Amino acid sequence: MAETAQATGAAASETVLSIDAMGGDLGPSVVVDGMAKAAEKIGGLRFIVHGHKPELEALIGRKRVLAGRCDLRHADNVVTMTDKPSQVVRSGKGTSMWSAIESVRDGEATAAISCGNTGALMAISMVRLRKIEGVNRPAIACLWPSRNPGGFNVMLDVGADIRADENDLLQYALMGASYARNGFGLSRPRVGLLNVGTEEFKGRAELKLGSQAIAQSATAAQFEYVGFVEGGDIPSDRVDVIVTDGFTGNIALKTGEGTARLIREFLGQAFRYSILSRIAAVLSMGSMRRLSRRIDPRRVNGGVFLGLNGTVVKSHGASDATGVSAAINLAAQLSEAGFNDRLAARIAASERALAQANGEAET
Repeated sequence: MAETAQATGAAASETVLSIDAMGGDLGPSVVVDGMAKAAEKIGGLRFIVHGHKPELEALIGRKRVLAGRCDLRHADNVVTMTDKPSQVVRSGKGTSMWSAIESVRDGEATAAISCGNTGALMAISMVRLRKIEGVNRPAIACLWPSRNPGGFNVMLDVGADIRADENDLLQYALMGASYARNGFGLSRPRVGLLNVGTEEFKGRAELKLGSQAIAQSATAAQFEYVGFVEGGDIPSDRVDVIVTDGFTGNIALKTGEGTARLIREFLGQAFRYSILSRIAAVLSMGSMRRLSRRIDPRRVNGGVFLGLNGTVVKSHGASDATGVSAAINLAAQLSEAGFNDRLAARIAASERALAQANGEAET
């Protein structure tokens, strides 16, 4: 962190984040609005902002809270949502997304945030930051509102890769447990593997093999394996970490976000139905606001790329200022906690413990 502060001329107590300002569906103005929201809440927060410099100068100049807190880096090109990751890796060096990742790679910033193309962001991150030793396939982890005391569960993978064999699922369990341990302060996180039922005989072959591998590794890796969990368990207090492949996880995530928006719309319609319902809405305003905040997917926006030598937070492509601010807040929290270094150390320690346990089992 001291190196980051020196590289940007910031004080040692400041957190420096790298922002891809051009990648979202709603344009750089929303990203800058989100930066301003985050800066109002977090003292000592600075930004390295990547994109079209003249446009960004005008937008940032309108935000008094961002004065003196932004270092602008011009990028001529933008990664679009339709760009193929393989093409971006070959020819994306002049884009704002590539530049944002470079700032993390060079130690100027502790984390990068982008609303852009998920596949391209993962591809660039893997090429420039490289995988943590011992990790075969990085994953995207998201926070899911739950009944647990901390208010959230961790689910991964939610879109980094649609495939996952038993070894990948085991690594997801290790990374997810480390995320829960460091983020929620849980000494022994409870890990579950998402399946179509809780019975041992259900599910695809890789799920059954993955379940066996996770169960065998739980003691050495210091987490509790609760076995298979179903979709209804994702927001429950039965589990802290839900492990799945990126295909299933992404569908579950988007379904949950859509359902939350639908409930908010239905509640609004119900309270506007009649005079009595409008009166009821006024009387219950405080409770409804708390409920709305609790189920608002924008406030838990931000998927963390786990398994890389650097912290990258993927914000939803259609995020508004509230969503961008939430992703920035998450990145700042992870940076201040030194999460990525802890994750790498935990994975290395788990690999050693597993190797030792397997060696003792063979003898």
